[in-house]
This record gives sequence, structure tokens and C-alpha cells, in this order.
Amino acid sequence: MNAIPFDGSEAVYKWLLEYVNVEKGQATVFKLDRMRSLALALGSPELRYRTIHIAGSKGKGSVSTMLARILMEAGHRVGLYTSPHLLRWKERISLAGEEIDEALIVEAATRLRPLVLGKKAEEFPGNELPTYFELSTLVAFEAFRLAGCDIAVIETGLGGRLDSTNIIASELSLITRLELEHTEWLGDTIEKIAFEKAGIIKAGKPVCVAAQAPEAMAVIEEAAAGCGSRLLEVDKLVKIEEMAIDRGGTRARFSFAEGWPWPGNHEFRTPLVGEVQARNMAQAIIAAALVEGRLDPKAAARGLEGSRLPARFELVSERPPIVLDGAHTPASVSLALESFERLFPGPKILLFACAIDKRHAEMAGILAGHFSDIVVTRPGTFKQSAPRAVHESFAKVEPRARLVEDTREAFDLCRETARREGKALLVTGSFYLCAEAAKALEEA
Repeated sequence: MNAIPFDGSEAVYKWLLEYVNVEKGQATVFKLDRMRSLALALGSPELRYRTIHIAGSKGKGSVSTMLARILMEAGHRVGLYTSPHLLRWKERISLAGEEIDEALIVEAATRLRPLVLGKKAEEFPGNELPTYFELSTLVAFEAFRLAGCDIAVIETGLGGRLDSTNIIASELSLITRLELEHTEWLGDTIEKIAFEKAGIIKAGKPVCVAAQAPEAMAVIEEAAAGCGSRLLEVDKLVKIEEMAIDRGGTRARFSFAEGWPWPGNHEFRTPLVGEVQARNMAQAIIAAALVEGRLDPKAAARGLEGSRLPARFELVSERPPIVLDGAHTPASVSLALESFERLFPGPKILLFACAIDKRHAEMAGILAGHFSDIVVTRPGTFKQSAPRAVHESFAKVEPRARLVEDTREAFDLCRETARREGKALLVTGSFYLCAEAAKALEEA
């Protein structure tokens, strides 16, 4: 073994950032041949434990976390791979949401590094260097092997069919709610996006699907049939009988179809806030029942109660109330707004920013009329953005909307206004904006 070249996970992150990063808008050709080749050279760590694969436009982070926590409470050692991260890259690689040993990430990266160090593009399949996300994914796969995981819940990064994670031999696929997103890569219709997401379905293995638009479900049904895979539609197996949302989370009472997985009504709670979280709980329960066979409802309850996820309608301050929500599509900001208005009925402040490829005019139309103060800014510097164009979209609906391009200045202004005037603050439009806000709060 070579001397360890990294002194911690942040050094690993710095090394990974030397490679093409699609999250920053950098271009690449989406293929799986580089991943398969590197994984094989690494000893195929992704085949050393059971895997569950999750794709979707909305809710996949919440469902992934809930499922991992339930399986942990059922007695498994569970790896969890998610994206993006909020404050630190190593958040992506965890043990059911709990921090993994730093030494395991360092060792995993140390084993991977010689396979790519000093090599030229033509030495890899496709004549292109591996990407940041491909290498991050390989580090995660190896770290889970080193950690002795017996199962791993793997969230896709982008799409599904050609996503770097799609080399796993998953025993179960999950598809959460689909929306138009990443259309420059996935296609400009819901049918094209459904085709890409359904690419994670494995031959002969079941797929658990959240409620979808009919045109999306038709594509998923065809893909499942083509793979000989059993299709389980969550809304046909679970009925939400009652639901309540407060600042501390979401409570829901469910009834299940016969055998799925218990008779009678059962009530569960999660600290994640929003009506959508009730539906996410239902999908996580059905998936866990598929994996376990005989799922203990107490394990499910403990897992859901222990599920926490940053920047998913996360109340990070009480005085003043500050909520971080990484919503970045029209449908998702609508859900965030609905929960925010329900829980904070008084005057409100919006801090908004989004990446250059997002549908900001539609989101402005949804949000602008509901806030006494609106500030548009940059979502940090990680992704390309056009704050002036975004501000123009908001100003058409609310002429008083302000543009403050410096992200930290904008957040400090909004927080101080909220404190001084007794208003609640919603920070939304981008996970990267939420990350900047979280850093400001951490440093305060």
C-alpha cells in the first residue's frame, strides 16, 4: 500500500474537484464503461453487499434517508449515498445518515487514487478521464465495503440509466415523484425523463414507484414489463388516513393493502416537514417491507423518527424563524410555500437564488405574491447563475424585489430584517444557496 496521500475527507474532496464536475455545469459524455472498468480494478466493492437503488426528481433524498434508517433499526449495517452535500462533502457517504469513520473514506480514496493518478484520457474507456461524481461514487462503494455494510441505499446523482451509480446489482429499485428537470441532459418531456429514471430497474427485480403523472407511469410500466420486474405502486398499497404538520415534523396515520405490511391503521412521525413527507414515509415503509419480508412496525417507527436531512424544509433558527429548503423546481417550491404559509402565517421574507438552468420565471410567479420582502441573490459560486435575469422575473411580479448579488450579504440582510421586524425567512431555490446560509449560521 502506498503512503496515505490524504489527511482527511476534505483533502479527498479537493482531489476529486480536479476532475470534470457535471454539478458545476461542466460537460461530459455520460457512459458507464469508465465506472465498470474502475470498479472492477478496485475489486468490485459494490457487489460485496446488497444494494437498493433510488431515482426520481423530488423526494429521493428523503426516501433514501428514511429507508436507510428503517433498515438500520431492523438490524442492518447500512451505507447511504446521497447528493448534494450541504456543508461538507463527506455528508454524501454515511451509515444511515450517521457520520462514517473519516479513516474509511481516506482509505477508500487511497485505494482508488493509483487507478487514475497520472493517467491520460485515452487510457480510459471512451477516451475521457473519470468525473468527479464517478470517483466520489467509487469512494463511497469502497468505503461501505471497508465499513462492513451488509446493505447500501444508493441515490442516483442525475437521471438513472447512465448515472454513475447504475453499475450496482440492486435487488430493489425505487422511483420517486418525477418532474421536468435537467432537461438539457435528460430530455424535454416527462416521458423522456421517465425513460431515463426507469433505467435503474434491474431484470427480474421489483420496482417501487411513487404516484406519477399518467404519461410518466406508462413509461415506467413498459420498462418494468420489459425487465420482467414486479411493479408496486405506493398509492395503491398505502392510504393516508390522517395527517398533521407542525414545526417539529410530520405525523401521518396509514392503512395498508392486505399484507402491506401490517393489518389495521398505523401512525408514524418524522421530523421532516411537509405533506410530501407523508408520501415519502409511505414509500420508505413499502420498500423496507420488500427488503425485510417481515418488517417490525416498531423498527419502522424508530427509523422514521430518526430521519433527518439538511435543507429539506429545515427549521434552522427559531428567533427569527429561518427555514432552508433546497426546492428548485416549480412543483417543489409550491410545496415549500404551502408548508411555510401553514406554519408561519404572519409577514414573511424570501431569499431566493437558483442555478442558470432552472425555471426561475415560473418559480417567481408562484412565490412572489406571498412575501412582504424579496431578495434575489447568487446561489454561491459553485454553480453558474444569472441573478440579474432571476431578479427581472421576480420584479415583473413584485417590483419591490431587490437584487443583492453577494450571497453572504444578502443572507445577513434578510436575517437581520427578519429579526428586527419579527418576520419568518424562507431560503429556497437552490441547495447551494441553502449551503451558504447554513455556513453563515455556523460561523455566526
